[in-house]
Amino acid sequence: MFLTISTTGTPERPATDLGFLLHKHPDNAQTFSTSHGTAHVLYPEATAERCTAALLLEVDPIALVRRGKGKGRGGAPDSALAQYVNDRPYAASSLLAVALATVFKSALRGACKAMPERAGAPLPLRIEVPALPARGGAELVRKLFGPLGWDTVDAEPVVLDTSFPEWGDSRYVRLVLEGELRLADALNQLYVLLPVLDDAKHYWVAPDEVDKLLRAGDGWLAEHPEQKLITSRYLSRRWGLTRDAMERLELARLAESDGMDVEDLDNAVDAGDETTDGTTDGATHGTTDEATGTPEKPVPLAEQRREAILDALRAADASRVLDLGCGQGQLVQALLKDVRFTDIVGVDVSVRALTIAGRRLRLERLGERQAGRVKLIQGSLAYTDKRLTGYDAAVLSEVIEHVDLPRLPALEYAVFGSARPRTVLVTTPNVEYNVRWESLPAGHVRHGDHRFEWTREEFRAWAARVAEQYGYGVGFTPVGPDDPEVGPPTQMAVFTQQTATPKEEQA
Repeated sequence: MFLTISTTGTPERPATDLGFLLHKHPDNAQTFSTSHGTAHVLYPEATAERCTAALLLEVDPIALVRRGKGKGRGGAPDSALAQYVNDRPYAASSLLAVALATVFKSALRGACKAMPERAGAPLPLRIEVPALPARGGAELVRKLFGPLGWDTVDAEPVVLDTSFPEWGDSRYVRLVLEGELRLADALNQLYVLLPVLDDAKHYWVAPDEVDKLLRAGDGWLAEHPEQKLITSRYLSRRWGLTRDAMERLELARLAESDGMDVEDLDNAVDAGDETTDGTTDGATHGTTDEATGTPEKPVPLAEQRREAILDALRAADASRVLDLGCGQGQLVQALLKDVRFTDIVGVDVSVRALTIAGRRLRLERLGERQAGRVKLIQGSLAYTDKRLTGYDAAVLSEVIEHVDLPRLPALEYAVFGSARPRTVLVTTPNVEYNVRWESLPAGHVRHGDHRFEWTREEFRAWAARVAEQYGYGVGFTPVGPDDPEVGPPTQMAVFTQQTATPKEEQA
């Protein structure tokens, strides 16, 4: 199993700097033990003009069988001979990928104390893999490496037998990559794509493989057009792991688009329905039974709000409903209990929130009929999403106040301009009511993640503008006790579509 990495240089920046970046001296031939054999690093050429580092992996087929315990092609259980006679010692695979990670560990991280600037800059690289298994052929090789910045992706099929050309090509190719890339980027691409092209791994794929994939794919996998295929094959088509990786990749993509850290974007669990905040949804409003004079059990504001939303959806005769910013899935759960809601979609940017919502709904235990009514998907409300079109109603329950004001127009267009459900329900805190919360310090918003809280006048002005701009009518409903001085704790706007297209498009 063989791979070479070459670069060119000048007297000012000699090609032998490759030795520093790989942390392997060009004058030495080095040997490393791996779990399935021995890896050798040597330099066939090392001059200021051109330097080539070679990685040669000698696979021990006995160790492969013993450690693999029948897993993978090297230990196929259906044929005792196939466990020892196979292509593993000769063709690049996950064995070579593991050797790369073992031998060039620092280089994969882009770490080089001697030459940090050189490690962070693109190099003219040429990488050759003489025998690469490619399930999908040369075309798939080009699809995988082509979008990654290489000037040349040459995947030449290897014939089955040169003496019998009529037999056609084998499933192996000779791969040559040329271009200017950071060495760390090139090595991480190989680490992921070698086993992907082979479509096999010599070891059991555990949950920590998701972290390895995301770490090696940082900066390129989230935007790769073949992301789904790469993720599925790398994780040996384990559906649960693949779904986890895809959700985390989407979150990383959204965070990068928004110029935010993933941790800051994935905060919807804490913001969500705010049921743990004693000054907001955890608050209750009790009444007295007139017949007995005894206090009735107080109803939490969160529950009052959900009931108001359900009543409004029923009044709108909605059956296909979007819960935008669904958080931990409380509203989705309530919708699922009413059979009139036949198609329920919960959307949230937070992977953690969707995971908790899935557990709350017990999605894996639902019967086929119930499971067909509900779906949870990851998405950002700052972007248009074709998956959200064609619904009767959309709910934004305690969502808009978590959006930075400069980004609110993007949400408005995504919901009212692009998705365009017949009815849109928006609830948000009424800041005037905050004086009635004894536990809320003066001048504080109800939740630490709130970017703003509006007065009734401010909310109505915003709703009227949005309705006018996108062809909706709008009405307002109080949620919770309607205080004669400061109004209700929650205010709800009910938007009803009046034109098929936004008025700005009609013009």
